[in-house]
Amino acid sequence: MTCFDVVFPVILYMLLFILLIVLIMFIIKMMNTLDKVDRAIDDYNQKASKLNGLFDVVDQTTDMISSISDLAVGFITNGITNFIHKRERKEEKENEQEK
Repeated sequence: MTCFDVVFPVILYMLLFILLIVLIMFIIKMMNTLDKVDRAIDDYNQKASKLNGLFDVVDQTTDMISSISDLAVGFITNGITNFIHKRERKEEKENEQEK
């Protein structure tokens, strides 16, 4: 019985010590993995911020092109409308002169 009282706690303490060392190693590996993930996320954020600048330029360019095309369409539409109205007025004047 005294053998179990002495040997069993020693074995148990040795196993707990091994478990503690394994857990410390696991935590160190997890910290390294989290550092790598953090660097990858920082790299992603940096690249995304560069792309945001590019998207802003593209957005401003498309807005400018859209406003120019709106002006062109408005100009052409007004030209066609004026042409049609002039023609209608001319026809009305001819009809009045015939009467």
